Amino acid sequence: MNRVTIRVPATTANLGPGFDAFGCALSLYTDVTFEETEAGLEITGCDEAFTGPDNLAYVAYCATLATMSEELRGVKIHIDAQIPVCRGLGSSAALLVAGAMGANVLRGNKLSTQGLLNITNAMEGHPDNLAPAFLGGLTASMVDNGLPVCVSFPLHPDWEFLALVPDFDLPTTKARAVLPEQVSRADAIYNIAHGALVLKALEKGDEKLLRNAMQDRLHQNYRKKLIGDYEKIEALVRTTGAAFCLSGAGPTLLCITQDPALEEKLAKKLDAITQANWQMLPLHVEFQGAHVL
Repeated sequence: MNRVTIRVPATTANLGPGFDAFGCALSLYTDVTFEETEAGLEITGCDEAFTGPDNLAYVAYCATLATMSEELRGVKIHIDAQIPVCRGLGSSAALLVAGAMGANVLRGNKLSTQGLLNITNAMEGHPDNLAPAFLGGLTASMVDNGLPVCVSFPLHPDWEFLALVPDFDLPTTKARAVLPEQVSRADAIYNIAHGALVLKALEKGDEKLLRNAMQDRLHQNYRKKLIGDYEKIEALVRTTGAAFCLSGAGPTLLCITQDPALEEKLAKKLDAITQANWQMLPLHVEFQGAHVL
């Protein structure tokens, strides 16, 4: 085999209080095709700025070949991305996962999923998006002695996710720069308690518990200042009974509900209270992680 296409789902990280720990795969995808050639690098399907050797899919591809002590030959990479860039839906994690898995498949699947997680986590710096991208579903992750440890959690089948995606991006570096270096003990305790209850609410399908538990004091209060309409939209979503949080570092906002009419309810009022253009993406949980198409 000298050609393979990898499909990777979008991911949302944090889920409120689970900062840099919780993640969930969603039904939006990036497909990346790798075709080995005699020499050279050709990348198509993306902005010209990303067609060089620093493309994340290629970086992960090269790192995985190096880990396997495999020769780097030429490669054509074609990217077909539904996941919007720099919006908090795991676009960079998807490219890293695709690159690592593409190299692994082309050279005989020598590495396990854990091995690929180790490689990509060394580049991404935290596994909260990588874990659900590889494993699908709902995950929680930590880093122990430099290596990611990731587990899957059960999720009630009735949850629906509605992503509100604005027409502006928010680079993760900028969203991290506004966070304080230290937090109070009270805020740390608050997030530990709320995070535990978020996982139980998602498992049981308890909408009221999820709405109450999905509060956070470690990152959202700081990051919301970078998103002009945040508080107006949060207030609107809460009137519907849905749970609400930032998706990853933002600026996408995430509503979690069991109400099939949520999109319709918000559509009538969203434009009236916001300045940016917000696209509504109804999504469901993707239980299948990255795989060969």
